[in-house]
Amino acid sequence: MNSLQPSTPDLADEANHASDDLIRTYKAWKGSNIFVLGGRLIFGPDARSLLFTIILIAAPVAVFCVFVARNLMDEFPHHLGLSIMAIAVALTLCDIILLLLTSGRDPGIIPRNSHPPEPEGYEGITEIRPGLTPPLRLPRTKDVIVNGITVKIKYCDTCMLYRPPRCSHCSICNNCVDRFDHHCPWVGQCIGVRNYRFFFMFVFLTTLICLYVHGLCWVYVTRIMNDYETTIWKAMTKTPASIVLLIYTFISVWFVGGLTVFHLYLISTNQSTYENFRYRYDRHENPYNKGVIQNFMEIFCTSIPPSKTSFRAKIPKEPAILPRTGNGGFISPNKGKAFGDIEMGRKPVWDEALGEISDYEERRSGNSFYKDGLLSDVSPDLSRILPPENTEGRGVMHHPRRSSWGRNSERWEISPEILPLSRIGESKRMNIKSSVETNNPK
Repeated sequence: MNSLQPSTPDLADEANHASDDLIRTYKAWKGSNIFVLGGRLIFGPDARSLLFTIILIAAPVAVFCVFVARNLMDEFPHHLGLSIMAIAVALTLCDIILLLLTSGRDPGIIPRNSHPPEPEGYEGITEIRPGLTPPLRLPRTKDVIVNGITVKIKYCDTCMLYRPPRCSHCSICNNCVDRFDHHCPWVGQCIGVRNYRFFFMFVFLTTLICLYVHGLCWVYVTRIMNDYETTIWKAMTKTPASIVLLIYTFISVWFVGGLTVFHLYLISTNQSTYENFRYRYDRHENPYNKGVIQNFMEIFCTSIPPSKTSFRAKIPKEPAILPRTGNGGFISPNKGKAFGDIEMGRKPVWDEALGEISDYEERRSGNSFYKDGLLSDVSPDLSRILPPENTEGRGVMHHPRRSSWGRNSERWEISPEILPLSRIGESKRMNIKSSVETNNPK
């Protein structure tokens, strides 16, 4: 009985082998994100700009506390003087926390599929034969109804899914993001459904800090002007730090203040930055607009949806996947076209097509067709294309690799570049045959 039961070391080895086949999701993630603390924090690929943004916020406040707020503490009663510096420090800490909440969390990434979805009407054709129709093409767009209005959703070739409404693919993070607003280089992260609230609060609080520092710098300059009974210009020369802060906050408030006003407009109309610039809902009806009050309630008073991906979950290691062939399956809507997300301004990539053409040119130039006046060894690829002696008038057999040269038309036919070569080989073979018959008459 004991011999039939697996021993404890065998069970341990089997458990260790099973654990070796598992990997954390964030380690196998195909996006461009940067993960910290074992996948607990997720940043964009340009997360280094986050440190620069923190310096732009904290450095001016530090100068304000040392050279302005500390002197204003003597000008006001004790508790009021302390509150000037305390408010500046508290606003700055809250601003940095909101910045980290915006940058270090999942913005609403849609998990990508491991294979394309099956198109409607697909019956699993496994082989292409003469006379059969070519593989099915996935439709580029689909129509869905949102609040009684038809909205088009698009297929994403990278994530191999149809994007939900208000979703778009970020070419920087290489992810589809739900309710995509924009990719902010200042926070180093996409702005989506799960961090838009924190992003707006961060921008709004930064505007308040600029106004707070700017206003108190003017108060300090006015105090100096009254104490010394001098002009405003001479008073400003006695506090150069205030001059620098006045200029810095004046420039900054136009940027963050304008951004705050713009996003207040977007929230009131229930738009994203991407939708505002691309669809221009002010020219036609916005299917997501619920009224000003309900739009603000949706952003600030609803629960944040949970992440669709558990980045710390263990998943099986993905095996090596061979390239998919076009035989009997279905193809991407961008098959044979320039690959890239036109919406996000990515440049077309023609590497695949150019690689195949250069491969053909290399094979063509590296093989000699004739040697000593006779047909020499033909390259393996051309030997499959040239017709045999007794097959005059028959069609040339299709070679699966060379079919990709003509796949822009999505038809199973030989590329025009090969046809002249096959005719050359056929004519030369006929010349050799006639010369042999002449030299050896019956």
